[in-house]
Amino acid sequence: MNHITNAILTIVILKQLNSIMEGYHMSNNWLGLQGKVVIVTGGSSGIGAAIVAELLNQGVVVYDADLNPSQIDNSNLTFVKTDVTSENDVTKLVTQVIEQHGRIDGLVNNAGINLPRLLVDAKEPQGKYELKQSEFQKIFTVNVQSVFLMSQAVARQMVKQRTGVIVNMSSEAGLEGSQGQSPYSATKAAINGFTRSWAKELGEFNIRVVGVAPGIMEATGLRTPTYEEALAYTRHKTVADIRAGYKSKSTTPLGRSGKLAEVADLVTYFLSSRASYITGLTTNVAGGKSRG
Repeated sequence: MNHITNAILTIVILKQLNSIMEGYHMSNNWLGLQGKVVIVTGGSSGIGAAIVAELLNQGVVVYDADLNPSQIDNSNLTFVKTDVTSENDVTKLVTQVIEQHGRIDGLVNNAGINLPRLLVDAKEPQGKYELKQSEFQKIFTVNVQSVFLMSQAVARQMVKQRTGVIVNMSSEAGLEGSQGQSPYSATKAAINGFTRSWAKELGEFNIRVVGVAPGIMEATGLRTPTYEEALAYTRHKTVADIRAGYKSKSTTPLGRSGKLAEVADLVTYFLSSRASYITGLTTNVAGGKSRG
């Protein structure tokens, strides 16, 4: 009798474990992204790398379009050295993805640069931190032209498929403006215009276009001393003041910098069918930060 009782208990426990594991599996894959094909520009560092990591965690086939190789080792990740400001490079990348998979399910336009500059430097006219035409052209080429080139090349395939998602990485600065960062803010505002307009143009083809606008984020390799020195100068502050602002509740109601994973989670959600009725919207991920 004891043997029979033990056998029954074992069966019950196994069924409970199987139920738990099935629930975990469903929960882990609730976004339904496994096997989807997504291109991430600038995916080798910073927010881009966090996005790549989370997509891989969801079973996505990811193409990292960057000038520098990724540090992530995963069989679902393909690094393609790409200058996203070059139409030739972009065409080669998109062609490769289509030849290898026959489709592109998502694009994350993440590549970008920031150069803190003043329109007019009253203390040092035409000095180091006064905006120059070459710098203006560089930041618009990287931040805006690349988004146009990538989106057009990918959207051509998505139109044929009658499905797809484009996620444009914007910034809280593009929504609110930012002292000492007018060219960067302007490029992100332009991207917000792309997001709204392309959503209207591509909606009839079942293609969604959404934006994500991070605020102050945790330190990455992009937050260099050179960047902080430039930003401090353009805001008439010290570097120490700038760093204190990263965790100031007067700046950000939640009183901390955002985590890269928090941005990656939202991007991943937008790429999924769970967000199937969201398009033409740019969502602020900034802990409540605003200029008000």
